[in-house]
Amino acid sequence: MTDTLIAIISIFMGIIGAHVFAAINKKYSLGVIGNTMAGVFGSIFFIKVFGRLGFDPISIMATGEANRALFTMNMLVSIIGGCIGVFVIELIKRKLNP
Repeated sequence: MTDTLIAIISIFMGIIGAHVFAAINKKYSLGVIGNTMAGVFGSIFFIKVFGRLGFDPISIMATGEANRALFTMNMLVSIIGGCIGVFVIELIKRKLNP
């Protein structure tokens, strides 16, 4: 795998996390496009912020082979980022439309 492929998989996992969260909690659903956008931005934001702890795509591929533990951590943070992205955007939407 390459760094770019890991980043794309990470974004895809954020989208999946956002859609699953919205399917479980119907009141936080933003629609298909809204959930997808929230998943993308939530995933990217969380990987950029928490990736500095050592599980960003560059660190995963530092040895030339994918470090599975770091890759798993990256995927979990992406899923959580997608879920929190949907939650935060829905809260902002509710504050703007009382």
